[in-house]
Amino acid sequence: MTKYIEDSTLVRVRFSESDAMGVVWHGNYLKYFEDGRERLGDQFGLSYLNIAEAGYVAPIVHVDVKYLSPITFGQEVKVICRLIDSKAAKIIHEYEIWNNSTNQISCKGRTEQVFLDDKSRSLELTYPEFYMDWKSKLPWKTL
Repeated sequence: MTKYIEDSTLVRVRFSESDAMGVVWHGNYLKYFEDGRERLGDQFGLSYLNIAEAGYVAPIVHVDVKYLSPITFGQEVKVICRLIDSKAAKIIHEYEIWNNSTNQISCKGRTEQVFLDDKSRSLELTYPEFYMDWKSKLPWKTL
C-alpha cells in the first residue's frame, strides 16, 4: 500500500516555453514539475525556504519523464503532483501533466531528492527531525 499526498495547479503555456513548431520544448516539463512541487509544498506547509531555514538543501538526484502527447503555446495544463511516502531518506514526487484543451495526459514523471546539510553538503542518511515532524501531521491517502 502506497501512502501519498496530492495537489494540483494550473499553468498556461507561455510563448517562451515553446519551440519553433509551437510545441512545448521537452525541458520545460521539468519547470512544470517544479510548479507542482512548489504548490504542494505551499499547500501542506513545507516550502524550499522552510527546508533552508532548518539547515538543509534538497537537490534533485533522479528524474524520469515519459512524454505522451504534445502541448502547444497558449494551452492550459493541469499539473498534478504527489508526494510519495518513502522509508528511504529521500523526497519522491510523481507527476501527471494534463492538457486541459484536449483532456489528454501529456506527460508523466517522477523526481527524487535527498537531504544535504546546508553547510557541509554532507548527505543525510536518515530523515531530518523537522521533516519527520512535518510528515507525521500529513493527511496521507493510500493507493
